[in-house]
Order: sequence, then C-alpha cells, then structure tokens
Amino acid sequence: MLLVMDAGNTTTVVGVFDGEKLLSHWRLSSILRTSDEFGVYLLFLLSTISLKPGDIDGAMLSSVVPPLDLPIRDAIKAYFGVECLSVNAFINTGLEIRYAAPHEVGADRIVNAVAGRAKYGSPVIVADYGTAITLDVVSPDGAYLGGVIAPGIVTGITALFGRTAKLPQVGIELPPSVIGRNTTESVQAGMLYGYAGLTDALVERISEELKIKPPVVATGGHAELMASITKSIDHVDQWLTLDGLRLLYELNRK
Repeated sequence: MLLVMDAGNTTTVVGVFDGEKLLSHWRLSSILRTSDEFGVYLLFLLSTISLKPGDIDGAMLSSVVPPLDLPIRDAIKAYFGVECLSVNAFINTGLEIRYAAPHEVGADRIVNAVAGRAKYGSPVIVADYGTAITLDVVSPDGAYLGGVIAPGIVTGITALFGRTAKLPQVGIELPPSVIGRNTTESVQAGMLYGYAGLTDALVERISEELKIKPPVVATGGHAELMASITKSIDHVDQWLTLDGLRLLYELNRK
C-alpha cells in the first residue's frame, strides 16, 4: 500500500492507497514536529483503519514547507522501513513544464497539474483553494504552462482582521445575501463572493489567452463552497492532489 502526504502551509493531508483506491485520508496541522512525533501520528492514523507498518510498501511526499521535509521522510523511513520519494524539479512528471523557471514551481502545483490532466484531459485548469489560491493551466497539447497565485480566503480574512481596528474575525460561511446586513455578513460577502468573482474573471482571461474554455477542476479545503457560488467551476475533486501523488509515485518508483 502507498502512503502519500501533501504538506501545505496550513494543513498536511495524509492518504493511503490500495492500488488506485484511496482507502482513507486525514488532515493534520502543518506544525513542525520531530520525526518521532510524525511517526507516532502516522502509526495512530493507520491503526484507525487496521493497517500495520508492514502494510506500507511505498511513500510519496509533496511539500511547500521545507522544514517539514526531513522530519517526515525520516519518520517514514524509521517507522515504515521505506524510502519516501519527494516531488521536486528533477523527478519524472510525464508532463512538459513550460514555466520560465521550472524549479520555482510549487510541488503541489505540479501534482495538481499531473492529476488534472490524467483525470480530466487537456486543456484543463485546476483551482486549488488553500492558504493561497492557485490556478494551474495545462495546455491543449498537455504541457504545464503556469498559472495564477492569489491570497487564500482565510489568509485574506486574517489580513483584514489584523490590519483594521474594528472589523471582526469572521468564519467562512456564506451570508444570506451579497448585501450584508451587519458587519460580519458584509465581510463574508466581500471575501467569498469577491473570490468567486476573482475565480471567474481569471478563468475567463485564461480562456481568452488559450482561445478555448478548458474545464475547471476545484480542489482544496474550500473547493465545494467556491464551486457553489462561481460560474466557471465544472468539477469538484477534493482529493485530486492525493491522486497526483499516487500517479507520480508510479512514474518514479523504480
């Protein structure tokens, strides 16, 4: 079985595959821990679905938080006895990367592009709603072109709360109306419907440049919420990144 981990700035997503089937998945806070702490966490998570360390025969890591990389890889080696492969600029992605500086592309963006093309064909746009919002574009001929990075919803709300004297910290919930009837609803409307408009406008401009409207796949923690209020999202695939890690492992396991 394959253990996959996607370490982001806010959360680390863990998944276990049996072949192509995702058996289970979990979300952890992306806090710097020792390798032993990571090992204990992983052992406990796997025990909840009756898996033992010896059941894991491969591992794949995508990370945008470099301080987490070594503890995670050491934990997997020590507690499961397997070498953890990592997504970087030198692995085989099966994807031509036309980014001006390929080594600058975040690992999660490459993983999403690989999975998006494999599952939905090309061209495709993958919108990932996390700490940052990224839109990654695969061309009609199947190459990774690049995309867009913007602050995520929580990041935007936190920045607004931290930089204003009277605006409250609000939860990520859809208000009853775009016209907020109180301060909380006004902030929620501005952030959520504002980001929906940002998504639609970016997809429209990307489509104009490509001269074709690609399907748009949403993933990440707020994908379902955003899909409900945008006009451009065609599919929600919550665990797309985990699928991409599985595909990259298959390409690089030897």
